[in-house]
Amino acid sequence: MVSRIDRKQVVDTALRLLNEVGLDGLTLRRIAKELNVQAPALYWHFKNKQELLDEMATEMFRRMAAPPLGQGVGATGTGGTWQEALLTSCRGMRRELLGYRDGGKVFSGTRMTDESYAVPLEGLLGRFAAAGYSLRQAARAWWTAYNYTIGMVIEEQSVYPEPGEPEDRRPEDRDPAYDLESRAQKIGQSHPLAARAGEEMFGDLEQGFEEGLRIIVAGIEATAGR
Repeated sequence: MVSRIDRKQVVDTALRLLNEVGLDGLTLRRIAKELNVQAPALYWHFKNKQELLDEMATEMFRRMAAPPLGQGVGATGTGGTWQEALLTSCRGMRRELLGYRDGGKVFSGTRMTDESYAVPLEGLLGRFAAAGYSLRQAARAWWTAYNYTIGMVIEEQSVYPEPGEPEDRRPEDRDPAYDLESRAQKIGQSHPLAARAGEEMFGDLEQGFEEGLRIIVAGIEATAGR
């Protein structure tokens, strides 16, 4: 017996359901119900949930690397500096992952199921090489910026669980657990610096992300001897 659904249908359905139920609520049984098939039918394509998450992450990457985002993610085009390529890649990755509920968590710790990542990675590393960096320095620079971006997305999605464009957020979209005024009242008297730091960490997340990227770029420039 051959499954009447294909691998792409399962992944597309899973990504759509992810925005409705989140990572914890996304189960193979739930996906099967949405596709109007029995759960065992999914095992023709994925042995377990982790295999599905790997394919979901890969599909997310394919989408973020496609035009127009692909002009930035991996920066495979000609011209421009490694700094511009790195910043554009991280910004594109962040924006794409924020479009999925728990997008950062889905993307982290997963393995790519094809080689679609190789072309943009080659392009980005090539920018570093053209500027005189060794492969080791280039790979470490990208890996640091990549993990910073994923980590920031995970934290950002804790503050704003609903997927969507950052500029469309409203104050009421914030998780009440991240109420800065309440936080300051709790610790402000005994820990004033920690209280004030909350605004920097959980206030303007867009600005915080950009400033963090600039710190990473400055660090690469300062520490990677060429």
